[in-house]
Amino acid sequence: MHHPGPPRFCAVGETVELAPRAPDPDADYEWTLVEKPAESELSAPEAAVAEIEPDLPGSYRFELESPAGTHEQRVRVFPDVRRETSFDLDRTELPDHDPDEVSIMGPFNEHRFAREWPTLEGDTYRYEIEVQPGTHRYGYVPGEDFENAVWTNVEIPGPGRPRVRLEGKIEESDEAVTVTAEATPGTDSEYAAADLEVEFYADDRDPLSDDDLEIDGREVRIDLADLEEATRVHAVAVGERHSVADVVVVHPDGRVDRANDPPEWAEDAVVYEIFVRSFTDPASFEALERRVPYLESLGIDCLWLTPVLESPTEHGYHTTDYFDTAADLGTREEFASFVDRCHEAGIRVVFDLVINHTAREHAAFDMSAAQVPEYDDWYVWEPLEDVGIGAADLEGGRDADSPPSRVTTEERIEVADYYFNWHGIPNVNYDSLAVRSFFRAVVEEWVDVVDGFRCDVAWGVPHGFWKEVADLARDHNDEFLLLDETIPREPGYAEGEFDVHYDTTLYYALREIGNGQRAADDLLEAARAPEREGFPDWSLQMRYVENHDETRYLTDCGEAAQRAAVAAVLTLPGMPMIYYGQERGATEYRQRMPWEGDSRATTYHRRLVAARRDSEALSRGTLADLEYEADSERVVAFTREADAERVAVALNFGSDPVEVTPDVLVDSVDLVTGDELAVEDGTESPTLEVEDVVVVRLE
Repeated sequence: MHHPGPPRFCAVGETVELAPRAPDPDADYEWTLVEKPAESELSAPEAAVAEIEPDLPGSYRFELESPAGTHEQRVRVFPDVRRETSFDLDRTELPDHDPDEVSIMGPFNEHRFAREWPTLEGDTYRYEIEVQPGTHRYGYVPGEDFENAVWTNVEIPGPGRPRVRLEGKIEESDEAVTVTAEATPGTDSEYAAADLEVEFYADDRDPLSDDDLEIDGREVRIDLADLEEATRVHAVAVGERHSVADVVVVHPDGRVDRANDPPEWAEDAVVYEIFVRSFTDPASFEALERRVPYLESLGIDCLWLTPVLESPTEHGYHTTDYFDTAADLGTREEFASFVDRCHEAGIRVVFDLVINHTAREHAAFDMSAAQVPEYDDWYVWEPLEDVGIGAADLEGGRDADSPPSRVTTEERIEVADYYFNWHGIPNVNYDSLAVRSFFRAVVEEWVDVVDGFRCDVAWGVPHGFWKEVADLARDHNDEFLLLDETIPREPGYAEGEFDVHYDTTLYYALREIGNGQRAADDLLEAARAPEREGFPDWSLQMRYVENHDETRYLTDCGEAAQRAAVAAVLTLPGMPMIYYGQERGATEYRQRMPWEGDSRATTYHRRLVAARRDSEALSRGTLADLEYEADSERVVAFTREADAERVAVALNFGSDPVEVTPDVLVDSVDLVTGDELAVEDGTESPTLEVEDVVVVRLE
């Protein structure tokens, strides 16, 4: 019952959370460290929930004594790959400011400003840090002026993460199952695929141990006579770095399931996001239900709703009651009726799960601020002097949206933890057994009502808890979808946690291409970034041009670029997402749905969705290069390839039509419009006139 979960994998310099699952807040839990590398100075944590930071590569084994018995948690630690670097910024890039009040924020400090302070060397702010190879985004903040923070990236050279994939099959004798690992080296790795090591591990929650795995190179043989119940086998590929681990489930009858694969329906789904209180006027579940025919007409098969639970805000991300719908939207029964109506239309519903924080008005926060003993540890409280703000910043209290604070019985001022400048949503404390128990109950409350969770600020919740959520959700519904919002994108969230990930890499590339800062050919580099970033091949990337947190693409980049960007999202691999109103000409990011808006744009979206739906290559095919000629940097072309179909896609981000000449023969019918193309015939390579997008089959 309280088993802490699967084997964990990390590198020196990273942390791993140890925690019992489904904990009893009133029970006692005790950790013991029973195995570690000989020179390691790591000790067992004293609390039931704790983050450990292993100090040496090797294997660590912990035991958890719980009311349900003794459980084992293994942690495999790989060498440190961090490199010393500095996050720099020219002081002239910041608006007028006091140099003594400039702080830096980023993933390394979980986006908290006024905590880390750079040095000023001449005219350069500098913050030295050790980070892993890859792209790192950071921001410099002048004082409390978060809105005028200056963000930039630094690229740290080095090898990317390898990847591994497991496949299993029953032997012809029906006596055993063989699980085979395919390993692929990371970008810029000195390892060839054949040189990568693959390590296999049994799952400590299951009856088989490592000794029961017959390992031969990259194959594992499991004798079915030894298997009385399903067992999980994990694998990790190792080069200069380690991969995201894969896992399969082997059943006594010889079946082998891939546990990390997303639900089958998600492989070619098109998502539509609704900002709930702006889609209808007035906003209600009943009003949403009456708009389902419109959603059907778009051809979408998955609907993502921004939060629908009780909240004092219009956007809903400040939750005050996790077990009831917002009164202004309607009752639980009306919400269920809306979900049922979506299901009748073949549309699955994804629920916005907000469990990194609560509203400042939540009852638990009030009681924690008042130091009610049972709630004292629900939030992280820090002394005022440790958080980089002064007492004057607290004047005005909650009504002035100053940082959340309390005065303790020891007459000490404490500030609750929060990210960015989000004063109204203090972070909950996942070191608290009561918090973990509470939010597990929240998941159980809604997991049978909807078809998936979009998990807000997923990067603020521990990996261990997301693994617990994923197992819990799949126990209820093996087709349940989990979508993460992580800043930055992190491949580790694909390890037994999330099916779909925000593709911020492609998002930023589309913006820069759209406003002319980058050539359109850079689109393909961005589309292939997940592989360079170390995401495993089972991961889906949610691709979009805008969402409820971003300005409208139409406003920033113009109509011509928007049409190409939308076409890119709907013709590239991944899970495309349409943000309500982009198909009606919306120009403000949370405006009322422009029902009387641009129907030409709506028709364009419908045709793109239909083309994707009707083409196996567009919906599930691989991405490949296409040789072509075009007299514009605003144009990019590529192919999508499936077993029975190959298509060519040409996109034009510019405002004038461009002639594109591919080096292959193509069909003359545009799959988006259904029209015969104006093709200028040549002996080998026809020329296509591309206004925004052309999609044609290859002959």
